[in-house]
Amino acid sequence: MTLNSTIHEMNQYITVIGGVNMDISAALTAPFVPADSVPGHVVLGCGGVARNIAHNLRLMDHEVKFVSLFGGDSFGEMCHRECETIGLDLSLSERRDGLRNGLYLCVNDQTGDMIAAVADTDIVNHLTPSFLESRIDVINASAAVVADTNIPMESLIYLIDHCNTAPLFVDTVSTAKAPRVIKALQQSWSHHLHALKLNLMEAQSVTHLDSAQEAAERLLALGVEQVYITLGSDGVYCSDGRSQQHYHAIPTRVINTTGAGDAFIAGVVHAWLGQAPFPECATTGLKAAHATLLSQQTVNPDINQYLQ
Repeated sequence: MTLNSTIHEMNQYITVIGGVNMDISAALTAPFVPADSVPGHVVLGCGGVARNIAHNLRLMDHEVKFVSLFGGDSFGEMCHRECETIGLDLSLSERRDGLRNGLYLCVNDQTGDMIAAVADTDIVNHLTPSFLESRIDVINASAAVVADTNIPMESLIYLIDHCNTAPLFVDTVSTAKAPRVIKALQQSWSHHLHALKLNLMEAQSVTHLDSAQEAAERLLALGVEQVYITLGSDGVYCSDGRSQQHYHAIPTRVINTTGAGDAFIAGVVHAWLGQAPFPECATTGLKAAHATLLSQQTVNPDINQYLQ
């Protein structure tokens, strides 16, 4: 039985919780020069960590309920329309007049690596525990729940303590946001999280340990069941305390790095729902990330071709 056929037989939905942004992405065509204008291409599109994860999962043929807030401005309208177009279920989301939509601005160099980025995501502060509480029964009926750390720490605590029938996967987003999930674990009463995905820089920032192995051990001790630490061109290190594995990255010509981490966790969830054993779920994550690195978009519309 194939992975996809197993998932189709399950016929269950995934709930993804977190931010949705209008992305303004600049790709330089000449070397970066500080304090100067540099030739390049600028692309406008719908993004956000949680939204990208949801989009990837939808492309992988999952039913996805997306829990987020859209601004009442034109960017919010554009993002809401695009999310509907790709088939996300927005029945648990809202548009809020008077709030501006999340906005993400990034500049990538000629190799596709990020030079700098700014995320204006204040709107997700309104994804409060009370907002989630009114939706928790639907959330708990999910086959899996994925959240990003753009949401407030109190909301992460709420999800850690109340996602008691659906496994919770968390993406740490950035070094600035990563501490939220650690504090949430420490302040929760359950002290348990099914899976945490973070990159090496984020892992080092929250554990103050240099190696991926040491950082994973510290995170497992805090109550994380499965840890996935992405290592860029060096692949991924993952551990559940019983099995540890370092998988090498798939060799590729990088076009764009933005969104690769989002695709990785979507691939992990996809594989987990297909009953792939740990740590082999990480190999599907690497395939999904590889597909994104080959695309100029933050979500590769042909991602399924790379998951075989």
